[in-house]
Amino acid sequence: MRYISTRGQAPELTFGEAMLTGLARDGGLYVPASVPTMTEAEIAALAGLPYEEVAYRVMAPFVAETFTEAELRGAIEAAYAGFGHIARAPLVQLGSGHFLLELFHGPTLAFKDFAMQIIGQLFQLALAKQDRRITIVGATSGDTGSAAIEAFRGLDNVDVFILFPHGRVSEVQRRQMTTPSEGNVHALAMDGTFDDCQNRLKDMFNHFEFRDAVGLAGVNSINWARVLAQVVYYFTAAVSLGAPGRKISFTVPTGNFGDIFAGFIAKQMGLPIDKLVVATNQNDILHRCLTSGRYEMEGVKPSISPSMDIQISSNFERALWFAYGGDGAAVAQLMEELKTKGGFAVSQGALEALRETYASGRVSEEETTDTIRTELARSGELLCPHSAVGVRVGNDHIAPPVPMVTLATAHPAKFPDAVEAATGIRPALPQRMADLFERPERVTRVANDLAALEALIDERRRK
Repeated sequence: MRYISTRGQAPELTFGEAMLTGLARDGGLYVPASVPTMTEAEIAALAGLPYEEVAYRVMAPFVAETFTEAELRGAIEAAYAGFGHIARAPLVQLGSGHFLLELFHGPTLAFKDFAMQIIGQLFQLALAKQDRRITIVGATSGDTGSAAIEAFRGLDNVDVFILFPHGRVSEVQRRQMTTPSEGNVHALAMDGTFDDCQNRLKDMFNHFEFRDAVGLAGVNSINWARVLAQVVYYFTAAVSLGAPGRKISFTVPTGNFGDIFAGFIAKQMGLPIDKLVVATNQNDILHRCLTSGRYEMEGVKPSISPSMDIQISSNFERALWFAYGGDGAAVAQLMEELKTKGGFAVSQGALEALRETYASGRVSEEETTDTIRTELARSGELLCPHSAVGVRVGNDHIAPPVPMVTLATAHPAKFPDAVEAATGIRPALPQRMADLFERPERVTRVANDLAALEALIDERRRK
């Protein structure tokens, strides 16, 4: 299995090399040169299996050259042992033909744990084999950072620096990043938006002298291993609802496009997915692009669903690569136009290809609050604002007899102010993190300045 860049000018890599590299040296994102497929019989055989066994069967064809069966199975078992639900990703019925996929039972109460916990295990295996040290730098709109810190805290061969936009994440999200005491993890509150954090991260990857000097690696959703780990729960959910004997649709609240792109890979593997529905909040660049054919940045408006307050959706580049038939030069041109002009037009053929797979919807702040309130009354489910965005759009796209599965991306207790404002109920944190607000914080306020960031990272990493 080989991995190639979406921009076509970087070396082909193995899974392990792509995982440790993150962003390709031509600025592109790694994708598999070909996507392995599963037969209907192989998909049907997943029914009733533990989540860990499904994860092994789905992931193994992508990683076989890098890890042995025993290594991969061991990493998967360790990754999900700390989850708070034996099913790992349980389904709950909201109404006729509509189901909620609960992805918030991991250690940081967000869907990012499904990918980050396994990445932590795989990084540790790969680095031990090579006797290497790396420096992970990540950008987060809230959940990726806490999941990364939780996965890598205390590891010997890894230093982790997480950039998050100062004042633009929830207090629970911030404290999950700033309260771990291990010396190898660092929370950096940067002035600006998430897109600013993400841009500085990309700048570091494109500054090859710094990148090579500190052994820079990334765990944002630019990292292919993140996407691969998220493919698994599409299979567990679909098989539970009758796949491969029936089609299933999914609605995904998303800003960076990684979670829904994992669904596209599941479909490429043979899972009978009917529609993948992109749910956006008021920062609706993805919805606007899919409806108009133009990807135009308009600035980020802070919302009660802050993990979706994004204008530069990194993983959309992967979707474009597939829509353009693997034309790296075309994708590179689009990304250059985004950088220099703030937007680009998708060709008619590529737009039609995107629309064959993806639908979309937009939810306002008022509609998000209303959905949190009404869903509690209708089904008894208390939703976080991101999940509420997904449920609202999912309701609009149900097409019987195809079941709709909406991804619940975070626990409501991560966004207690928004949930309380909608329902009068302040959701409590699980017992294992009930003392979160009493733990001392460690955080560094930093400017939106590449040179200063690189100097701080070089100074604090363990050499």
